[in-house]
Amino acid sequence: MFDRIKAEIDATMSRDPAARSRMEVVLCYPGFQAVTLHRLSNKLWRSNWRLLARSLSHIGRVITGIEIHPGATIGKGFFIDHGMGVVIGETSIIGDNVTLYHGVTLGGVAPSVDSDSQRGTKRHPTLECGVIVGSGAQVLGPITVSRCARIGANAVVTKDIPKCATVVGIPGKVVNTKSDRLSAPTLPVIEDQPFVAYGTPTGDVPDPVAKTLEGLLNEVQSLRSRLNALEGQDDYQKNLLTKTAENDKKDDVGDKTPS
Repeated sequence: MFDRIKAEIDATMSRDPAARSRMEVVLCYPGFQAVTLHRLSNKLWRSNWRLLARSLSHIGRVITGIEIHPGATIGKGFFIDHGMGVVIGETSIIGDNVTLYHGVTLGGVAPSVDSDSQRGTKRHPTLECGVIVGSGAQVLGPITVSRCARIGANAVVTKDIPKCATVVGIPGKVVNTKSDRLSAPTLPVIEDQPFVAYGTPTGDVPDPVAKTLEGLLNEVQSLRSRLNALEGQDDYQKNLLTKTAENDKKDDVGDKTPS
């Protein structure tokens, strides 16, 4: 328990330059407070003290503005920055050294009918180690966000994300992978990946829709060039046939002229 608390404090100190002391983290960081209360409520939940666990979780929500269901599984080094409006569902699984920003939802997409049959089933996402989720992002359904992936602010993700990918947009689209981020600035490293605030892509990352349109335009230009070349050949052949016909006509007139 205390090792996990120390890991959470260290995670906050390493990822937020505004944190100047461990005591400041303990007293002034709602993300740390919410996770600490969750550790207690999760123990109660796993001991089948369900109502007490939910009550403690609700108290944490009132105090911090962060809602974490006591059934959620959270690894060490978890950091919620700012935190207001974060929602983490019951069957969410969060690995080590994960970072969430304010307004993030780890939610389910199951329809609100026949709730009894959905209890105990996996309805919420799994975030593997080193994942960063930017502010306002919605990660929905029993999907897997693989190790060291980044989700940009306000993205809506409903499909699995590969390892070390960066996802932006609505719906979420992969815009680069690990090989595209090798030139990222030197930052604190989780495994072999630099920490990137808010999951924001580093470097020149094009919009995926604009990239697709650019590809289509290039294809149209290529086809137009080929069409112009074919039209040029057609005009040359027409001119050649016209000249040949004229010459044949002159030869016929010459043959008919009396000597």
